[in-house]
Amino acid sequence: MIRPGGGQRAQVVGTGLIGGSIGMALRQRGWVVAGHDIEATRAERALQLGALDAVGYDSEALVTFVATPLGAVVEVARASLARGGVVTDVAGIKGPIVAGLPHANFVGGHPMAGSEQEGVEGADPDLFEGTTWVLTPAESTAAPAFAAVRAVVTALGANVVELPAARHDDLVAMVSHVPHLTAATLMNMASDAATEHASLLRLAAGGFRDMTRIAAGHPGIWPDICVENRVGILAVIDQLASALGEVRRVIAGEDRGALLALLERAREARVNLPAGAPPADDTAEVRVPVPDRPGVVAEITTLLGELGINIFDLEIAHSAEGDRGVLVLVVDAATVEVVRSSLNSRHYRCSVRRLGQ
Repeated sequence: MIRPGGGQRAQVVGTGLIGGSIGMALRQRGWVVAGHDIEATRAERALQLGALDAVGYDSEALVTFVATPLGAVVEVARASLARGGVVTDVAGIKGPIVAGLPHANFVGGHPMAGSEQEGVEGADPDLFEGTTWVLTPAESTAAPAFAAVRAVVTALGANVVELPAARHDDLVAMVSHVPHLTAATLMNMASDAATEHASLLRLAAGGFRDMTRIAAGHPGIWPDICVENRVGILAVIDQLASALGEVRRVIAGEDRGALLALLERAREARVNLPAGAPPADDTAEVRVPVPDRPGVVAEITTLLGELGINIFDLEIAHSAEGDRGVLVLVVDAATVEVVRSSLNSRHYRCSVRRLGQ
């Protein structure tokens, strides 16, 4: 049985952002990690950055993580299974992969983690802390193999969710694939309009930047995802088009009450998104206007850290003018007066709003 850490051996195939982050996280926990990449220079760079102990294949690896592009997963996983040990993958689509790998020692997986960083240069050993890692065992998957992968993934700080492969693909179409396509579409619309109105993108405020942030992700993975999950994606796009049509109808009819109800429902759902924080009723949002200068975020977070204040979530809403912004912190509601007083003492004026109300 695989037990996290203790000098056990792992294999990573594909040493980009996710594969490199897995390697770093495993090595932090005492694993010996070998890595292979179709691009030899990429594997060597992963070695230099501390994501690997060695480049190549380890015949004694107890678990192999396949972190290749989607189209190569089945072939690479089959070869890995032939070398022995338990094999899992990290692809964003599970249906065709699980169907193509009916093997007792294969466990489909998908860490719901990522970054706007690209390649192993952006790898981070803490990337999976507090994130959801979906595992999609098939009927052919042996219980010990599933338990082994679950133990390793949990040791990396992730929260495991077990789902059938088809159900996973339907859900990620809603929460990942269509949001990315929507962000890309909106970004392209703004970019096209900017060719006619040169100042448009300079007016982009925090909301636009937040909504289109994911459009900055590497586009290379998306053609395969959209082809392999086209049924689920098209269904969600149709739902989105219908929902936007309803919003259009409400606005065209000047139905203020219906629009307010729609926005309030969305707001309530948004503030109650799971984020590793206590229930929304126990938290508060602190909004702090800040100048755009180096060190201002560190100054505020260090101050609260010295007071023992836990920051459950943090984001920065940038101003269109570019010289200031708003730091948004989510903290325990019981600490807001201490937070307010401490920030005021440093000449930061803040506003506080209880969440879940």
